[in-house]
Amino acid sequence: MEKKKSTDKLKSYFKRCSKETPPFFKKLRLAGLIIAAVGTTVLAAPVALPVLAVTVAGYLATAGAVITAVSQAAISTDPDCEEEEK
Repeated sequence: MEKKKSTDKLKSYFKRCSKETPPFFKKLRLAGLIIAAVGTTVLAAPVALPVLAVTVAGYLATAGAVITAVSQAAISTDPDCEEEEK
């Protein structure tokens, strides 16, 4: 029974991700992608970097990924944008 419940939540998340995202969250999603890209670029740099820089880059990559995922799941509650479910 627990597996079905978690599967339903996952389906609900993917259903939310396919709906229209409000403009603010589209901008936030783009900012999250940029932050994640900067962090990943620093982590993948072919030169030796100080430990602090690598640690901060790891946090940036993680934070950017989380911001992007949360922003993608935001949906508009305006009646104009809402589709009727059948």
